[in-house]
Amino acid sequence: MISRASETPKYISPVVANLSLAVIGFLLIVLYRLGLRSRDVADILWFLKIALVQSVLYLVAAWLIWRVRSSRSTLVLALVFAALFRLTILFAPPYLSDDIYRYIWDGRVQAVGINPYRYIPADEALKNLRDEKIYSHINRRDYAPTMYPPVAEAVFFMTTRVSESVTWMKTTMVLFEALGIWSIAQLLASFGLPRQRILIYAWHPLTVWEFAGSGHLDAMIVAFLALALLARRRHAEIGTGVALASATLVKFFPAVLLPTLYKRWNWKLPLVFVIAIGVAYLPYLSVGPKGVLGFLFGYARERGMESGEQFFLLSAIRRIPLGFHIPTVAFVVLAVLILGGLAVWVLRKQQRANESYIVNGLVIAATFTVLVAPDFPWYFAWLIPFLCFIPSIPVFYLTLSSFLLYLTWIYWETDTQVFKIKALMFVPFFFLLAVTIWRQRREIRLQTATE
Repeated sequence: MISRASETPKYISPVVANLSLAVIGFLLIVLYRLGLRSRDVADILWFLKIALVQSVLYLVAAWLIWRVRSSRSTLVLALVFAALFRLTILFAPPYLSDDIYRYIWDGRVQAVGINPYRYIPADEALKNLRDEKIYSHINRRDYAPTMYPPVAEAVFFMTTRVSESVTWMKTTMVLFEALGIWSIAQLLASFGLPRQRILIYAWHPLTVWEFAGSGHLDAMIVAFLALALLARRRHAEIGTGVALASATLVKFFPAVLLPTLYKRWNWKLPLVFVIAIGVAYLPYLSVGPKGVLGFLFGYARERGMESGEQFFLLSAIRRIPLGFHIPTVAFVVLAVLILGGLAVWVLRKQQRANESYIVNGLVIAATFTVLVAPDFPWYFAWLIPFLCFIPSIPVFYLTLSSFLLYLTWIYWETDTQVFKIKALMFVPFFFLLAVTIWRQRREIRLQTATE
């Protein structure tokens, strides 16, 4: 259950908290500016040192915000600094990722009436669209068509009709973030929780670097996910279905949250979800049903999903001398069974208390993310909105430690090194999770004994 504002320990006065948060905020701004000194892979260790210090400061801020009573001044302070963090790095060129150039390219291709799933960027049919500013920075331009779903493509098109600049694309993602922040704040208020807890999302270094810094489209997932959670709270089944479908049509994985938002025996949400996905794909079907998936399967092979190297748990099991090889398909089947079991459990234990779906959402989202063990930090950002409601220490650690994945830029050719980097993330996560579960069960036993 989500703890309400009245149950939150009021250890700190708003004045002390605001002064402390202001100091932390100014320090974070300085660190964001220092982080921009990095320019390429050679500077990644410098960036990670900056991110580590920011993570510590952020955790102090999160601790403060959880222990101060509701205050409008604290909320305003949190939002002002959240905006300043993003403005500090918004106008700098991205150096942690080059995905944004593909976004702009896809918008440009659509603007001349060409299906973005039809050609790879290097195809001669698109030679008139090439330039040094965008085309030369596109990754996989010589062999990979786009793989982004239709809602992402629609946003790319509309954004580039205003400007085909990196800054404007990043601005679009920050605007989506703003929509997500508004939705989370509304949801917090509806549960009687202090809206200032939005700081837990808005000050998280991962969201600032990945969205304002690199312009990753996962900001859209955050926005649509927050809207889906808010619509579910307001019993708007159609709105929930459309919002969840929109998140799924940015990247496919938010679909795993369908069981947590679904109300038993209510057909509206799943029906709307399916119809929205079908309608969104219609404008792009000129390349065929398989064609609209673009480079999706090629990406799965490239990232080691077919070989199983991406999946940390499978890689860990394979390193145990069992005397036989665990096939990837066996692990995938196990992962599907785990997620399916969680979905059934969520549906069977569905409570009348509206807030239970937030807890269930975090459980399924975190389980999916851990099972897949993505290779890139921005794939962990969708877990952060849940932390505004549930102060999960394991998830705090997981999202902050995801910065370590930038070390794979240096060691990406060595599977053993990549495995060790992921071990630094997931082994402490499992330890913290075990401790958290033990403490919760202990508290339940103590409460039962006193009753």
